[in-house]
Amino acid sequence: MLDLAVLLSPDTDGQLLGPRLRPDGVPGRPVVTVDLSQSAGLSQQQIGIVAANLQRARAAVIGVSVSALPPPAQLLEAAAVTLVAREAAFPAERRTVACADVGEAVARLESSAQAAPTAALALCWLLRSQPRLAVEEALVAESALYSALLAGGEFRTWLARRAAARAPEPGRRVDLARRADIVHITLTRAARRNALDARMRDELGAALAVAEWDEDLRVEIRGEGPDFCAGGDLDEFGRAGDLAAAHMVRVEASVGVRLHRLADRVRVDVHGRCIGAGVELPAFAGQVVAAPGSTFRLPEVNMGLVPGAGGTVSVTARIGRWRTFWLAVTGAAIDAGTARAWGLIDSIS
Repeated sequence: MLDLAVLLSPDTDGQLLGPRLRPDGVPGRPVVTVDLSQSAGLSQQQIGIVAANLQRARAAVIGVSVSALPPPAQLLEAAAVTLVAREAAFPAERRTVACADVGEAVARLESSAQAAPTAALALCWLLRSQPRLAVEEALVAESALYSALLAGGEFRTWLARRAAARAPEPGRRVDLARRADIVHITLTRAARRNALDARMRDELGAALAVAEWDEDLRVEIRGEGPDFCAGGDLDEFGRAGDLAAAHMVRVEASVGVRLHRLADRVRVDVHGRCIGAGVELPAFAGQVVAAPGSTFRLPEVNMGLVPGAGGTVSVTARIGRWRTFWLAVTGAAIDAGTARAWGLIDSIS
């Protein structure tokens, strides 16, 4: 763990906070952990110097604090996320994640980042850039990075460990019904835990288009079976022959864009396991209601990717880039209570 004292000089060597790329371009050190508890004794000028150095870091900065007081806002802002002791938790401070055991949480985050260093660091860079972009532009940036990582070694390694892909089953993926001024959309692929494949994406897009054409309609979305959505259909992963063309399709067929445009008229009811796209797409909606026992997880970094259904935009808008980074890099599941406290969902019912 890096001591704050080494960051008190404006001339701090940038390599101190760099990712140390190996000859093959893979980050040898994707994250740098810094003890922010020591900031209590610093002057405002010193805090400014440390924050400037952290903001210049090319590695992802992981702040750690066991102090009863939150670290200065400048330092929290500069970090990719800051882990704090649960007894000193600051629930309203979305730049922090409260941990029962900070040391264990640091080890988990560092281990996860080292397992997929390119994806973890690329995610950090993407999340830092998102606030400067409009939603649709940010989704284009996410898709471009996702496509680049599909060609990367980390994803190929993950794909090689996968079992042979199953053939897609016949039948519709989405049931559409209109009652009065509400369009009811139901994911009907329960046998595959409502995994989002290209067919479901297209059917969802067509269903949402109905509400786009009629501004008096509201939309309610739910899923059949024990889980709302298990994320993208893994049986389709790695099948795109032309990644540039796949990027174009992902942008033009984006369900996230439609949900964003309709957000104030969309309610999504989720239940069971909500994974990947099953978290990212509902997060665009104006109202997300979770059943008790629901869980939420972003597993893509472990696959050598970043969230690709709009999560770097939608989830970040709800919980901040810091907690998004934590969820995505660790792949940790959070329960409905935590999701509600963080703002990922709006209510539990």
